[in-house]
Amino acid sequence: MIEMGLASDTLPRSRGEEPVGLTIRVSGGVGTGRTALSAFDAALRDAGVANFNLVRLSSVIPPGSNVVDVRGDEQLTGGHGDLLYCVYAVDVAMQRDETVWAGVGWSLARDGSGGGLFVEHTAAHKDALEHDLAASLDDMARSRGGQYAPAGSVLASATCTGTPAAAVVVATYKREGW
Repeated sequence: MIEMGLASDTLPRSRGEEPVGLTIRVSGGVGTGRTALSAFDAALRDAGVANFNLVRLSSVIPPGSNVVDVRGDEQLTGGHGDLLYCVYAVDVAMQRDETVWAGVGWSLARDGSGGGLFVEHTAAHKDALEHDLAASLDDMARSRGGQYAPAGSVLASATCTGTPAAAVVVATYKREGW
């Protein structure tokens, strides 16, 4: 199951500015396989990013960005093996009837600059995941003087029915060829 949260463009922008730079796409995926790794690969396929080499970033959204929820087929495209700069959360359920949740949440600067913060978490229950995403965003905003407001989240869950099942959420910044 994949859930899309509140869209980031619901925040008011000051000075009448709209982000004109980077579009960061956030998608979720689920998948199964005979191993944890092949389940992760299937979830990446579902999220639309399986054929990239993932370059994991930390949590900062550059000014001028626009964060959007997308389906896997709306994710960035590129060549097989290209680099994909991203933030992601992934978890794999290995035991029958075990459910895992993965999520990425974000906040945006109150000044409308398009800058912001991402957080990524995993949990065994949706409520725990939502709590951790909200608490991390709140802590990070407080440590920066409260200049950020929650703007959205994407969650994915997977349940093992006999073979490993993975849930992934990925926020893609840009792709780069070799």
